[in-house]
Amino acid sequence: MICSRKAGTRFNRMPDRGVETAAGLPDSWDRSGLPGWTYFSEKLLRLEYELIFRCHWQCVCHVSDVPRIGDYMTFDIADERALIIRGRDGVIRAFHNLCRHRGSRVVAHQRGNCPGVIACPFHGWSYNLDGSLRGIARRDNFPPLDNDEWGLKPVEMEIWNSFVFVRFKPGPQPGVASVMARVEAEVSNYRLRELLPASGRIDCESIEVNWKSVRDVDNEGYHVAQAHPGLHDLYGKGYFDEPYIDGVARSVGPFDDGPGRSWSVRSYKRILPHADWLPDSHQSLWLYVGMFPNLVFGFYPDSVIFYQEIPISARRTVQRSAIYRYPDESRALRLARYLSGRIDRDAVEEDRMLAVWSSEAVHSSAFDGICLSNLEYGMKTFHDHLRALIPAMELAEEPSTGGLA
Repeated sequence: MICSRKAGTRFNRMPDRGVETAAGLPDSWDRSGLPGWTYFSEKLLRLEYELIFRCHWQCVCHVSDVPRIGDYMTFDIADERALIIRGRDGVIRAFHNLCRHRGSRVVAHQRGNCPGVIACPFHGWSYNLDGSLRGIARRDNFPPLDNDEWGLKPVEMEIWNSFVFVRFKPGPQPGVASVMARVEAEVSNYRLRELLPASGRIDCESIEVNWKSVRDVDNEGYHVAQAHPGLHDLYGKGYFDEPYIDGVARSVGPFDDGPGRSWSVRSYKRILPHADWLPDSHQSLWLYVGMFPNLVFGFYPDSVIFYQEIPISARRTVQRSAIYRYPDESRALRLARYLSGRIDRDAVEEDRMLAVWSSEAVHSSAFDGICLSNLEYGMKTFHDHLRALIPAMELAEEPSTGGLA
């Protein structure tokens, strides 16, 4: 069993061999996790911006978040700014939220509507809803500028089951549909193209930890029984994780047969109506699908959610999340969604504290690494994906700037 690191050494990684079971993990499995310096290095974060966040797919919203002509959503990550907007032709497009004049944001808010034109708030340059340049304030003060060449710069976009993804730079990750192919048949039961925003907003909350600390907590279910009384009440001992395989992880929480001890769980199990669109195997089950590097979908009988981590600094992260409902939601289903939200909110707060505690540990003089259990292979394979992109994460000590690059 390997659980510790020595300065300057590199570590063997277990290659993905399909879905592992706890009994199938070899004794030689590297259980040491990432070294402590990777959770507070600003130099590493700049590299993560370039090699992870800019060139991997990021979920922005559902198409139902921008239902009308001129409706838009913005999305910021890794010093990049995206604008998702529905054009006059009904087509959704993605652009850099960057005026071609001086680089100002052409829209300033998280969401809104441009009734007929996108007007930069700085100097008034204007763009059509398809991104083409429409007008330049006091144009006679500029040299000749071609409207076609000076439109908003497009961002690579893919719509998967009506969820809108963007990627700012080309990278090693294939298309979203290809990445998610392994779970496509299963999640297609959730009527994803029909979903509607449950609250009309994207929630964003800040937490003073590295983004990987949040992912580490979320990528393993070993802690559920101890740290999440509500979830454990809902799942019992049936919860299990699968490792990241080619950028996708899957976790399943089948409901416990008991009525539930807490009011929220007991009421949720009693009120949750039969979902005609789901197979029997998924009527009493919460399914989570993680997509590398920072996205998780939650598929519930009553709703669909997503959440993701947006790194602000090496020690600060914004957790971004949204909830979607079914268009024909009955009163019972709406109440069930409210109760599942209560259970979820408690779990989120519990996970936030766990992320803070584990993040604090790396600064202690007593911290000399971790030792993962067989049940934490989701976290281990997440680390493997990171180390494959940035091999310096295998080093016990932070290298010099040149060595890191």
